[in-house]
Amino acid sequence: MISTRLTDRFGLDHPVVSAPMARAGGGRLAAAVTAGGGLGLIGGGYCDRDWIRAELDAAGNAAVGMGFITWKLDQAPGLLEEVLERRPRAVFLSFGDPVPHAAAIAGAGVPLFAQVQSVEDARRAVAAGAAVIVAQGTEAGGHGAKRATLTLVPEVADYLAAAAPDTILLAAGGIADGRGLAAALMLGAEGVLCGTRFWATAESLVPEAQKRAALEADGDATLRGSVIDVARGIDWPARFDLRTMRNPFIDRWQGDLPGLAGNAAEKAAFARAADAGDIDTAPAIVGEGIGVIRDLPGAAEIPARLVAEAEALLTGGWRR
Repeated sequence: MISTRLTDRFGLDHPVVSAPMARAGGGRLAAAVTAGGGLGLIGGGYCDRDWIRAELDAAGNAAVGMGFITWKLDQAPGLLEEVLERRPRAVFLSFGDPVPHAAAIAGAGVPLFAQVQSVEDARRAVAAGAAVIVAQGTEAGGHGAKRATLTLVPEVADYLAAAAPDTILLAAGGIADGRGLAAALMLGAEGVLCGTRFWATAESLVPEAQKRAALEADGDATLRGSVIDVARGIDWPARFDLRTMRNPFIDRWQGDLPGLAGNAAEKAAFARAADAGDIDTAPAIVGEGIGVIRDLPGAAEIPARLVAEAEALLTGGWRR
């Protein structure tokens, strides 16, 4: 068993949190992670109220949290307050300034998790009173920025040790097995946030064809870019792009984003492919950690598995 301030403060068996993956991390997945001794987060993402309500219901009475894309939450008045009435275990904000939402979260007595991609982001998270800061490296799937996990985590750890020692630090980005958890602990984190590892589970809301294709790939098959955001017509802040699997649609448009932006037929074709789970057009949104994932277990198995592997490594035992 690995005990840290994260496990102590949140009553967890394992220092493992599932990333709030938009449209992939629903209520069943979050509840399974919590049942497995970690902390499950629902991916509220782009703030679709009906979807969020349905997935909170799907989680039942499990102690789960809710994650939002912060800049999108800025455009959804009243949604945060509605979610806070459901008493989530935590609210997770990423990709924007958490400060404007901090008072409402604190007033509800709900811990704030703030994901950061730079040391300056960490300073804003401390100003917001975040209980937990998640330092996310560019290896992560989905949206992110430029810093790598290996260097960002210890730098944020050093900053927090001096400026906000009560704040808990988690590591994210490329962490998919016990080696990643052990490394994160050595870098100064007190737990991990895993996305791709929980993306590849039975409960994730991901088309089966995408899951199976991703299991056959390695980390080299992923890349960062903005093709998918342009295809979906989502105007993301310029500092963030998206890691996905490479596919023919990505290869075609990676160097011609203006051309895609003006091509209504291609964007409509992408929307149809996304609905149909067509992996040649709508790629799997996964991180570089996909290269060490080769199974689709139930999500409840993952936290204990990561801890057992990490413990064996830290005591000189387990080797793959």
